[in-house]
Amino acid sequence: MIRRSLRLATTMPVPTLSRTPAFWTAAGLLLLVLAASGVPTPLYRVYQEQFGFGPGVLTMVFGIYAFALLATLLVVGGLSDHVGRRPVLVGGLLLQAVAMAVFLAADGVGWLLAARVVQGLSVGALTGTLGALLLDTQRRDRPLGALLNSAAPGLGLSSGVVGAGLAVEYAASPTRWIFAVLTGAMLVGTAVVAVLPETSPRAPGALASLRPTVRVPRSQRSAFLTALPVLVAAWALGGLYLSLGPSLAAAVFGIEAPLVGSLLVLAMQGTAAVGAVVGHNLPAERAMVAGASVFATGVAGTIAALLTGETVVMFVSAFVSGLGFGMAFLGAVATSSAGVAPAERAGLLSSVFVVGYLSFSIPAIIAGSLSATIGLERVAEVYAAVLVVLALTAVAGVRLRRRAAARSTEPAPGRAQESLAA
Repeated sequence: MIRRSLRLATTMPVPTLSRTPAFWTAAGLLLLVLAASGVPTPLYRVYQEQFGFGPGVLTMVFGIYAFALLATLLVVGGLSDHVGRRPVLVGGLLLQAVAMAVFLAADGVGWLLAARVVQGLSVGALTGTLGALLLDTQRRDRPLGALLNSAAPGLGLSSGVVGAGLAVEYAASPTRWIFAVLTGAMLVGTAVVAVLPETSPRAPGALASLRPTVRVPRSQRSAFLTALPVLVAAWALGGLYLSLGPSLAAAVFGIEAPLVGSLLVLAMQGTAAVGAVVGHNLPAERAMVAGASVFATGVAGTIAALLTGETVVMFVSAFVSGLGFGMAFLGAVATSSAGVAPAERAGLLSSVFVVGYLSFSIPAIIAGSLSATIGLERVAEVYAAVLVVLALTAVAGVRLRRRAAARSTEPAPGRAQESLAA
């Protein structure tokens, strides 16, 4: 009798959530994972004091996460289309729990590097899968999946940064408290996956899907090159804020409180989500041009804040930059992918993310290395000036494309005369 009961229990299907609860559960898991990825930012200065390393090592700890994330995104980004969403989610959330546990046990730079690598692997596997699940479970009469995918990074990262800043400010042992809670949260999230519906049945081609596909179709190359400067600029600014933002706030503006430094990141990343919402209903090129212009204005304000040492100007510039970031990135992706064939979308989007994550990590690593010799403030000024130039280059590129398109539709003078004669 007992054996029969056990056999029935193991073979009975687990009840799953309906479409709308599943959608919001996936959104919650995506925000949790992204918040965890932002948590280390306010803790970097704590680790610097504990383990005695400089900005160069700090940005290396930050950058190695981006490299691991990018590699995983390219390799397993489409795996859930073949093996199902739930197996990838379970594996990714368990990896995330391992990363939190490694952070919890960290007693040196090597542990931090290991934790960030594991976290990058996890986030790379989870973001694409959870994003796909949002699209799978969204209501047909209210498609919010794309909007949440665009807004979630800013909301998740900023909430994680501010939450960690509060813990550093008020908790006695912030690193242990934060990562113990997050380890438990990831394990609970793994259990929650059991009640999510499987929206992607198994299909052949799992091994083939592990081959990275990075390609810009010939028909999209002009648009991609036009969007490229603002893609680089937007992600590079995000990398600077998330790696060196709190250190910059302390060194230049005398803001030692981790919570206030975290609010600087919130001002930029939080408004990036707002910018994505604002630009959602605009035509693609208009959203990119408007966003790039706002972004350039905000980053120019950052240069003014660095030169004057005015904290209020720095916060206002972060707010404006973030707003432009969200609009510009949304517009850049829409511009570069407009009209692309379905079979070529994955390769094109992979190219966008390759550019994004390389821009997110490499410039920040270079900035951290140079700050030891020429100073963090001077590096930040040059860094910001380059970003302004890149954003304005994208604006100029759109205008040139429009002029070229207008000229191509004008009839040639000879043909015009023949038409009049007829």
